[in-house]
Parts: sequence; C-alpha cells; structure tokens
Amino acid sequence: MNLVKSAMLSLSVVLFSGPVLAQDITGAGATFPFPIYAKWAEAYKEVSGVGMNYQSIGSSGGLKQIRAKTVTFGASDAPVSGPDLDKDGMVQFPAIIGGTVPVINLAGFKPGELRVTGPVLAEMFMGSISKWNDPKFAALNPGKNLPNETITVVHRADGSGTTFNFTDYLTAVSKDWADTVGKGAAVKWPAPTSVGGKGNEGVAANVNRIKGSVGYVEYAYVKKNKMNFMQMQNASGKYVSPDDLTFAAAAAGADWFSVPGMGVSMVNAKGDTSWPISTASFILMYKSPTDKAASDAALKFFDWSFKNGKKMAAELDYVALPDALTDQIRSKVWSQIQK
Repeated sequence: MNLVKSAMLSLSVVLFSGPVLAQDITGAGATFPFPIYAKWAEAYKEVSGVGMNYQSIGSSGGLKQIRAKTVTFGASDAPVSGPDLDKDGMVQFPAIIGGTVPVINLAGFKPGELRVTGPVLAEMFMGSISKWNDPKFAALNPGKNLPNETITVVHRADGSGTTFNFTDYLTAVSKDWADTVGKGAAVKWPAPTSVGGKGNEGVAANVNRIKGSVGYVEYAYVKKNKMNFMQMQNASGKYVSPDDLTFAAAAAGADWFSVPGMGVSMVNAKGDTSWPISTASFILMYKSPTDKAASDAALKFFDWSFKNGKKMAAELDYVALPDALTDQIRSKVWSQIQK
C-alpha cells in the first residue's frame, strides 16, 4: 500500500511539474509581424516543446499589455522613445523588417500595374483626390483607363504601428499632410469616405470587400489575401514594387544605435531599389522582469528565431536581421535584462 501511495505521489509531482517546465511564452502587440511570429512559434515549439501565446492586437494594445505586466514582451512597429523606455525600465530591439504597402480594389488592373507618388497618395488619404480618374493620378498612369469612381479610404481603427509607419512616410513627403494630419499610431483621418478596420486583417478584409477602395497593410497580408497593390516612387525617383529585396535595400543604410532604443525610421530611404515605406517591428521587455524565467524563455525564443528563422522570414517577404546586428542586440541590449 505504501508503495502504491509512493508511486501516486511521484506521478503527481511529474504531472504538476511538466506544464511549469513547458510554460508558454506570452506576448502581445503589432499585427504587422504576426505572420512571421506565428511561423517562428510553430517551428520553435517543434524543437523545444515551448509554445508562444501572442495576441495580435495592434501596437498600442501591446504597449498597454507590457506596461500592465500581463505579458512577457510587447511588440510595436512604432518605436518607443528613449526617455519613455528609461521611465518604464524597458529595453527595445528590432526583431524583423518589412514594408507597408498601398493596396487597392479596382477592377481591370493587375498588381503593380498602377503607380503612385507619395504626395499623390497623401492627397488620396486626405480626400483632396477623391476620384480614380483624377488628373494628378492619371498623369502618373498614362494610357490607363481609370474609372470615374469614388475613392474609399480604408485605415486602421485601432492604435497601430503600421499607421505610425504609414503616416511617418506621408509626413515626410507631403507638407500638407504634415501640417494638417501628422504622424502617429492613431490620427484623425480627413477623407470623408474614410472607413476603419481593426488590425492589418481588418484593413485587408475591408479593401477586398469595398470596390474602389485604397488602404495600407503589411506586405505579408498582401500575399496572404492576394491583394492588388500600387508601385511607389521612392526617394531616388524610381518606381519599385514591394518585396524582401526592396525592404532590405531600405534597411541597408540604417544606423541602428544612433537612436535610443534602436528606433530608427527607414521611411523614404535613399537608393534606387529602396521601398519607401519600410519599417522594423520592435520588441519591448523589462530590464528587471518580475518573472525572470519567463523573460529568459522569451529571449531564447528570439535567439533561436534569429539563428534559424531567416528562410521562414524570406518565404513571407520579411527581411531577417543580419547576424552582425543580432550579435550586437545580444551584447548591447539583452545584456541589460536581469536573469
């Protein structure tokens, strides 16, 4: 009988300790990197047994969650400023690079067939260009049979790093936009036809649903939803299409440690092949985490992903960080996190 009791006690300890050892990593925030984080998480669980519970709720939501200490890491495409990082006792580092893309629902045109400049795109989102056959847009697309159709603007309804990236770009290329709207994770959208969608997912769904619409989403959502996009004129005056090569070209000149928290803006980057609305997505973690084991588990996940996730990133047209940069992140940033 004592042997039975002893065996049952041993079994209960094993059952109790198992889930603790394989506790899932928790994170929340940006929808921009969600496709690649999900892919990394699936592959990481296969090799480690550790899963990741990531809530794709938008950058502003991720900042709220990490500041409330309900998750181990927050994710944001809008970098947090150096003073705010110091005040919160957090570090910040880029995890992946991608691009924001203007997408359209306009019958009769193939992806990349239509072209747009930054100033004209800004006028579309301001509502001052309200028809697809407007002379300014038509001048960029000679010979195209553009319809006399109202442009419906689709934007993010939630606080969003993708919105920050997009409005950062429009602010850089359009004085009118800078003076009247500006940049931020959430802005007051001026076009009278504006319609909101939650997350990159919501914007993609609305653009695909509303004829004559224009919106902006991260490129992985363009591919996943087979969306129509416009080519863009970059800072060098060249028209380019979005892909991992044009995102990488924009990131090539980034001086990551020139800004506190590595919060470098890559919009309107120079270079003939640079995509003009490229961005990094950032991770936020506490220097003195309340749960050091969970924090260490999250770092192990990102360490594994940096080393093994490059091919997965390329398949989704993200740009993985170069090894030299991830080595610097380990030595200069992760070294600040208590273990």
